[in-house]
Amino acid sequence: MKTIDKIPTGKFNRTSRMVKTGAKIGGNYLKYYSKKAFDKNYSRDELDESNASDIYNGLKSLKGSALKVAQMLSMEKSLLPNAYVEKFSLSQFSVPPLSAPLVRKTFKKYHGDYPEQLFDHFTAESVNAASIGQVHKAEKDGKKLAVKIQYPGVADSISSDLAMVKPVAVRMFNLKGKDSEKYFKEVEHKLLEETDYVLEVKQSQVISEACAHIPNLIFPKYYPELSSQRIITMDWMDGLHLSEFAKTDFDLKDGQKIGQTLWNFYMYQIHHLKEVHADPHPGNFLINENKELIAIDFGCIKKIPLKFYTPYFELAVPENINNKEFFLKKLYELEILRPDDSQEEIQYFSALFHEMLSLFTSPFHKENFDFGDEEFWQNVSSLSEKYSQDQTLRKMNGNRGSKHFLYINRTFFGLYNLLHDLKAHIKVNDYKKYIA
Repeated sequence: MKTIDKIPTGKFNRTSRMVKTGAKIGGNYLKYYSKKAFDKNYSRDELDESNASDIYNGLKSLKGSALKVAQMLSMEKSLLPNAYVEKFSLSQFSVPPLSAPLVRKTFKKYHGDYPEQLFDHFTAESVNAASIGQVHKAEKDGKKLAVKIQYPGVADSISSDLAMVKPVAVRMFNLKGKDSEKYFKEVEHKLLEETDYVLEVKQSQVISEACAHIPNLIFPKYYPELSSQRIITMDWMDGLHLSEFAKTDFDLKDGQKIGQTLWNFYMYQIHHLKEVHADPHPGNFLINENKELIAIDFGCIKKIPLKFYTPYFELAVPENINNKEFFLKKLYELEILRPDDSQEEIQYFSALFHEMLSLFTSPFHKENFDFGDEEFWQNVSSLSEKYSQDQTLRKMNGNRGSKHFLYINRTFFGLYNLLHDLKAHIKVNDYKKYIA
C-alpha cells in the first residue's frame, strides 16, 4: 500500500482538501444527470460508487477526526447506500500508513527517543493503519509488542475539522437553536479524549481488570512505561479482525460463542460499570484460534449518568413504552420532547420514537434474540427509509434528545451489526451471572 509522507495539519490546507473533494462530487452529479437525461432508468449505483470513492480518498489523506467520521458512518449499514458502507469500512483498519521516515520522526517527537533506542526490534512498516493512529510490531525483552503511534497534528485539528462539518450537519439534521451546540461539544470532547493515549492506557487497564472474569474474553497487557501522550505499547495479539472472521465459512457454534461473549461484555459494562467501550466496529475486535474474543482500543469510553441510564432502560420494557402517560414523561426526561414543542411536534415525535424504540429495544423483550434474523434488519432498514423520506420531519426542529444518545445509540447500533455478522442467537440475560 502506498505510504504518506505528509499529513495536512493547518486549517487552510485541510479546508482546501475538502473543497477539492466537493468539486469532484459536483462533477460526479453532472455526469449522472447527463446520462440520466438520455436514459430514465439509469441507476444511481455508479454515482454512489464515484462519490463514495472521492469522499473516502479525500478523508483518508486528512486522517484524524475527518476520517473518524467515515469510520462511524461505515457502521450505518441500514442508512447508507452499500457503495458508501463498503468504501468507508476501509477506514476501520486499512488506510494508507505513514512512511517509515515520518514514523521515525513522529516517534522521536512524541517520545524523545527513536524507536530503535527503546525497543530491541521495531518494524518500520505499519501493520494496521486507521483513522487516528497506526500500529507497528516491536519486541523487547523477548515479548512481542504492538506499538500504536498517533498521526501528527490529529489532536490540534479536531476543532477546525468539526467546524467544517458543522454547517452540513446542521442542514442535514435540521438542527435549530443554540441547544444544538451540545451535540458538537460532545463529539469534540470524545474525539479529544481519543487522542489522549495516557488516558486510553488507564481506561484500558481499568476495563480489562473489571471484565477479566467474563469467559472467552481476552485483553492485551498495556505498558505505561513504554507509552506516552501519543504512543501506546501493548502485547501483540494474534487473531483475525472480527469482520475478516465473519467473511469466513465459520461454524455457527463459534459465531454463537463469540456473539454471546460480545453481548455479555457490553451488557456488563453498561449495566454494572455504567460506562462502555463506545466504538464497537470490527477493527477493535480480534478472534484468536480458540475462537475467543480479544478486545482492543479503549480510546472511546462513554460514561453513562444515572439520569440518562434510568429512563433509557425503563423504555426498554414493553409495558412502559405502551403506557402513554409514562412514555411521554420519559421522553421529556430524555430531552426528546421539549418544553417549547407545539402540540403537532409532541404528537409527531412521540409517535416516531414509540416506533423506533419499540423496534430497537426488541432484543430486551425476550429471553433469547436471534440477531441473524433478516426480518429484524428489514424492519430496521424500512424504518430508516421511511423517516429519511419523510417531508414532515424535515420541517421539524431536529434538535432532539440528550447528548448522551449520540454515543449510546452508536454503541448499540454497532453492537447489533457485529452480532448480525456473527449470526448470533443471544441469551439476553446471560451477562447477569457475572455481576457479583
